[in-house]
Amino acid sequence: MLKQFDERLTVRNISPDLHGFYRKWLRFYLDFCTKYRKDPRNSDSLPDFINKLREKNQPEPFQKQAYHSVLVYYDLYAIRPGWLENHPAADLVREQAAAYSSGNRRLHDAWEPIYGKLGNEIKVRHYSPKTHKAYRNWVRKFQQFLKNKSPDALDVEDVKSFLTYLAVDQKVAASSQNQAFNSLLFFFRHVLGKEFGKVDGVVRAKRKPYIPVVLSRSEIDRVIGKLRYPYSLVVKLLYGCGLRLAECMNIRINNFNIDMGVLTIHDGKGKKDRTVPLPLTIMPEINRQFEIVREIHRQDLEEETAGVFMFESIEKKYKNAGREFHWQWFFPAKELTWVPEPGEYRRAHLHDRHVQRAIKSAVNRAQLAKRATAHTFRHSFASHLLQANYDIRTIQELLGHSDLRTTMIYTHTVRSKTIKETKSPLDF
Repeated sequence: MLKQFDERLTVRNISPDLHGFYRKWLRFYLDFCTKYRKDPRNSDSLPDFINKLREKNQPEPFQKQAYHSVLVYYDLYAIRPGWLENHPAADLVREQAAAYSSGNRRLHDAWEPIYGKLGNEIKVRHYSPKTHKAYRNWVRKFQQFLKNKSPDALDVEDVKSFLTYLAVDQKVAASSQNQAFNSLLFFFRHVLGKEFGKVDGVVRAKRKPYIPVVLSRSEIDRVIGKLRYPYSLVVKLLYGCGLRLAECMNIRINNFNIDMGVLTIHDGKGKKDRTVPLPLTIMPEINRQFEIVREIHRQDLEEETAGVFMFESIEKKYKNAGREFHWQWFFPAKELTWVPEPGEYRRAHLHDRHVQRAIKSAVNRAQLAKRATAHTFRHSFASHLLQANYDIRTIQELLGHSDLRTTMIYTHTVRSKTIKETKSPLDF
């Protein structure tokens, strides 16, 4: 059905760049109909869906796009709603279509080179693919909010309006508003070649006090006990070294210094390097993993694959780096990945989604009374070190935090041993 839906979007001259958004609204509509037991092919379901979007404070452009998406879906089944001409959203769709065909398409097309330049600027600075995706998404939302306003005409007032809209209408978290701000700051400075100046008068999203979830040592052992290889070793490194999940997945053989008993993390968050001690208790497992990787590497060489995925800068300098053992992933993916453009097989690392699913399943089976994710083990690492009277500056270095204030949040997760413990008067 999705293939026919995409074909219908093309027939209706909907920009291919918007097809993903139309598919998203169709999926939301079908989910809405399932949840509220409505027939998705009954045209009476559409007004209720639009009303639900309005209740959730979805902006008018999004309502129009959702409405238009469902009409395309109806078109697949030759459904013609009797109320269509009189429904308030119909005027919005007609207005959207007219604007698009009479000139808005030109404005939309003017944005396309912008995204290419954004990608190039991010790539030059060696930012992660996740950062690229996040920045691109915020710029896309900014474009939609401004209804394809010409990039040359953008100014700081547009940014203020968008950030205020996020806080007031969308009620986003403070961290999301900050990410939007950083994305647009980068976009203006490096893509448009403009400076923000002062961004005053913006309604700030309310920052709620955040205390991370921390597991006890026995709870961590229970979760690990429910995990199979290689996920058990992944979690032992997450907790034992205080790693972020992405850092753990990107470990290569040459990150280990077994003689010194340390692990070096390259290009962590903020492109920082740091060294952390390896837990002695898992050294036998680490050595076994080396042998497993060695065997996978041998098979890849026999099959004449192109090796593992590499940094582009290293690949240009050392053509066969991906085939050398010390560059192999410590947690390699089970299957090879076909890369169409050069026409070769390469090996990626274990996908973080697989780890997240395994942890979620293990937490459920361990019947913990807490919501735990991969990042919870990093929180637990910091809290347990603090509980063991490690200096906060040492913990900051081990976590790779730039700002001590970020590390200070863990002081709220452990009981102080110097201040008199607070008790309920019932316990006096």
